[in-house]
Amino acid sequence: MGTERNVIGGFTATVLSPMIDGWSKLIPYIIFAIVLILADLRYGLKAARKRGEEIRHSRAWRRSLNKLVDYICWLSISWFFGLTFGKDFGVPIISYVVLAVIYIIEMQSILDNYLEYKELNKKISVWKLFKSLFKKAEVEIESAVEDKEAENDGK
Repeated sequence: MGTERNVIGGFTATVLSPMIDGWSKLIPYIIFAIVLILADLRYGLKAARKRGEEIRHSRAWRRSLNKLVDYICWLSISWFFGLTFGKDFGVPIISYVVLAVIYIIEMQSILDNYLEYKELNKKISVWKLFKSLFKKAEVEIESAVEDKEAENDGK
């Protein structure tokens, strides 16, 4: 019985040790995700108030916590990709791509809610802005800002 426990304990420690070490490296990314989620929650609530929607705070917090769990899953996937493919390239490029995609999606949501809350008839494409960073030395912000089309004028 004692030997069996030692084998199970040793196996568990061997398997979980790299994961715990990896999680400690993800803490800054989790903190950044929390900041983005809270900003999205704030401007999402303000945009909903502008639209005259009923706000159920329990649902808003539950959705935000679900988002945090999703982020933790995506961060874990990113970390595993870095372990798997990062050694081949010398840089965990796939990890950075996964992180960039999930953060850009959240930033787009924040901007959409902010612009709706401020009643600005504009749409800023974070994707276009991000792509322009890699195309030219100068970032053309104007290419990422568009007039918002009248969507469902019957609202």
